[in-house]
Amino acid sequence: MLYQAAALCLTYPDEDLIARLPLLRQAAPQLRGFTDHAAVTPQQELAAHYVQVFDFSNRHSLYLTWWHDGDARRRGTSLVRFKDLYRRHGLEFSGEELPDFLPAVLEFTARTGDTSLLTEYRDGLERLRARLTDYGTPYAGVLDAVCATLPTTPGGVRR
Repeated sequence: MLYQAAALCLTYPDEDLIARLPLLRQAAPQLRGFTDHAAVTPQQELAAHYVQVFDFSNRHSLYLTWWHDGDARRRGTSLVRFKDLYRRHGLEFSGEELPDFLPAVLEFTARTGDTSLLTEYRDGLERLRARLTDYGTPYAGVLDAVCATLPTTPGGVRR
């Protein structure tokens, strides 16, 4: 449930998100910092903040392969791997976004229980989480909750 709720929280805040906030708050208490903020913030202000945080630069990129591959050619190969994994689980990616878009990956994880992409791109998720925290945005709490679900190494260090 957390992954599906986090996917919704990390998409552009439209009327659908606003309508679902009470349900998200109940279903995923780990996201209350974000959902409480979103519930009292006017939609236009939320939308402007989303654009400011995620759309102006790659500093807060929601595209997982960007954190690993940057703009290198190998990123195309990585994107094909995402689509192949979706197909192996009987899902066809047909979104407007690329298949490595974090909300799409979170929705995939919620539907299949397969955390392999989140685990593989854990380093990028942690870097994004740290940058969002430094930026002071409520979106950092969403990444905190997602990263807290991922495995740790034997020494207790999150991977």
